[in-house]
Amino acid sequence: MTRATVLSGLGTSLPDSVITNAQLAEALDTTDDWILSRTGIQTRHVVDASVTTGKLGLKAAARALSSAGIKQIDAVILATATPDFACPATAPQIASRLGLTGAVAFDLSAVCSGFIYGLSVASGLITSGIVNNVLLIGADTFSQTLDPQDRTTRAIFGDGAGAVVLRAGEISEPGALLAFDLGSDGSQADLLFTPNMPRIAKENMPESYYFHMNGKAVFSQAVTHMTNSVKRVIGKIGWNSSDIHRLVPHQANIRIMAAVADQLDVEPDRVVSNISEVGNTVAASIPLALSHGVKHGQLHAGDNVVLTAFGAGLTWGSVALRWPDISNSSR
Repeated sequence: MTRATVLSGLGTSLPDSVITNAQLAEALDTTDDWILSRTGIQTRHVVDASVTTGKLGLKAAARALSSAGIKQIDAVILATATPDFACPATAPQIASRLGLTGAVAFDLSAVCSGFIYGLSVASGLITSGIVNNVLLIGADTFSQTLDPQDRTTRAIFGDGAGAVVLRAGEISEPGALLAFDLGSDGSQADLLFTPNMPRIAKENMPESYYFHMNGKAVFSQAVTHMTNSVKRVIGKIGWNSSDIHRLVPHQANIRIMAAVADQLDVEPDRVVSNISEVGNTVAASIPLALSHGVKHGQLHAGDNVVLTAFGAGLTWGSVALRWPDISNSSR
């Protein structure tokens, strides 16, 4: 029987500090209504100076391992746009702190599409027989890249981490990853970017080094690429939009998610979303949304689920799977 990749554990972690729209309105030229109407976000979690991506990722990873009931892992992949250092990668340090010294460990950078890219890479390692299981972490402390005076980006982005355990199994099992679709367009990299520089104190950071985003252009690109990617991935396994029990999109913006669902003819109640509580958490976005879906009874064993994302690069991708019967270990 063909070797498949099966999702078997889920864990998340969020920083303790929560920033509300009212707090942003006090500091910036904005209002709660302006933020909520344009983004769908009410609160976002942000790290303090002592919390790194690695620390958040470590907590989520430990919880995912507990959820899966497994201790030994062959490979650790960290999807992130905000590693602890430019060099070395953060994943080997997380692996070491989990007692997984000797495991394959590396970082992967595809920004908001990072978790989807990570699922495909992990599946390739498993289905090829190189490893038997993978711990995949999506974590970002993206608030550290934002201009404190930019009301748009500060309102959208939050920090967080989510992790899953993937193992070798059979394609007929709940949790099996069924199909992938990935893509990129580097000619539009200037729509979303952060200039390259070491992590430094924000008060010393020149304005030119903050994250830059062309919101209007990003909106249309995100809707187009996520919609088309979902159509391609379900086409590979013979599903129609009506066969999707739950669509779990990258939590970029409530309007983007609604537009994608509308173009796919997926009703709003079939879309899993936690953006109002955590904002856009970059590579952590989808695993945090999955955790939300489990907690609130939106995801059931055997459900046909499609994950889709779009991010800087430009990058995009989708994964189709059958949801497993797993416990959820969250913050």
